[in-house]
Amino acid sequence: MIKAKINLLILMFLLMFVTTCNSQNTQINSIDRQPAVSGQFYQRNNDELKSTLKQLFSEAIPNQGTKNVLAIISPHAGYVFSGEVAATSFNQIDIAKDYENIFILGPSHKVALRGASIYSIGNYITPLGTVKVNTKLAEKLIKQYSFFNFNKAVHRYEHSIEVQLPFLQYIMRREYKIVPIVIGSQDQKTLKKIANALSPYFNSKNLFIISTDFSHYPSYDDAVTNDKRTVNAIKTNSTDSLINTLQSNAERNTPNLVTSLCGSAPVHTLLYMTENNPNISITPIQYKNSGDTKYGDKNKVVGYSSIIFSINKNKAMENNEFKLSEKDKKDLLHIARLTIEQYINYNKIPEIDTTNFSKTLMINCGAFVTLTKNGDLRGCIGRFDADEPLYKVVQAMAISSSTQDYRFSKVTPKEVNNLKIGISVLSPMKKIKSIDEIELGKHGIYIKKGYASGTFLPQVANETNWTKEEFLGHCARDKAGIGWDGWKDADIYIYGAVVFKEKK
Repeated sequence: MIKAKINLLILMFLLMFVTTCNSQNTQINSIDRQPAVSGQFYQRNNDELKSTLKQLFSEAIPNQGTKNVLAIISPHAGYVFSGEVAATSFNQIDIAKDYENIFILGPSHKVALRGASIYSIGNYITPLGTVKVNTKLAEKLIKQYSFFNFNKAVHRYEHSIEVQLPFLQYIMRREYKIVPIVIGSQDQKTLKKIANALSPYFNSKNLFIISTDFSHYPSYDDAVTNDKRTVNAIKTNSTDSLINTLQSNAERNTPNLVTSLCGSAPVHTLLYMTENNPNISITPIQYKNSGDTKYGDKNKVVGYSSIIFSINKNKAMENNEFKLSEKDKKDLLHIARLTIEQYINYNKIPEIDTTNFSKTLMINCGAFVTLTKNGDLRGCIGRFDADEPLYKVVQAMAISSSTQDYRFSKVTPKEVNNLKIGISVLSPMKKIKSIDEIELGKHGIYIKKGYASGTFLPQVANETNWTKEEFLGHCARDKAGIGWDGWKDADIYIYGAVVFKEKK
């Protein structure tokens, strides 16, 4: 009996020891990145830094009322030189928004590397406190893509990420996490791969901060002229235009011009994410250079520009002019088929190469993906919101319709080849005042009453031969759950759809 008690005590002691060791290992593996340029680029003292930021934001251009800002270009020099322009960029974002992630892309100034390095082992520290890093997402990206890695030396003294953080800490009103990415590659193919990897996150749920300065060391007047060309190239939303402009700037042999854009890699990466999206608006807000400050030498300056990238609703969609070519339809069906095959069989989401896509597939609009098997419905899920390009929505809904429709079990690998895929691309919804505005077969309906809602796609009316009242009644009762006559005192919206499906 005594021996058994002794053995039990030994076992409990060993378990305590193992738990303690695991806890210590976790703590050791988490290493916060300490400030490298505080006291150089900005104040080391907390109160002094806050005072400087307060002054910079008061002098900067205030929010211009632009909605749906997805990305900002912000300089990364010492605050006495570029702080006002940086504050102008940060003034344009929605400081009360609950962002899922804030991606910060900066160039590598100190260490040469291929691809990009993502800080994934801890948080960033500044004199204002801790900036949380989404280490899980960082690790996921590193694991998923060979061109992403973690190189501690790259981040140790790199200022392009660090100098952006105090602006965020000072102005943001809600908690956030960052994804700090230092890009070293200048190879356009690699930058395009990085852009494709980050594209799923380039939407209204996240914010991208692109860290770059412009002309380095020409005279004041030469910098103004040179930087204007570069800013105009960025405004074209074309990577080719920017590449050609930077090359042209270099060939002009401007005295003392070392570079026109030190963060060209992050800017190129951003443009690869935006250039095929006609809904993107690019707005320069402010330009200055170091010669505009009392500390600057006008003989050799560095340029700084504040530029914002925002997204607007597509006018063609609003005017019911939205059209899909046969190639567009084929591309979307291919995306849906490939995604279902890869996700169901291998639990992988395939990367989509957008190189040969039309601009139509980059428009933000809603879509439904419908699956049938032997003529019977097997899954149908979609969404109306338009905060992502069409091709991304179709890919996401392909996964949802095959795995998340509560009416059916998850599609199995054996079923994949027997599925027939249909896609309905939706136009924006319009609230109606009278049901006389509904055209059966042309309009889908969306009924909303309080927290309850339901929808029928336009083709449902043709498939069932219902009258208009039956169309509304079934939607109200069977989809919204508000009773057969519930539509009579509910909000009713109509929308159009371009409907197409696999031929075999």
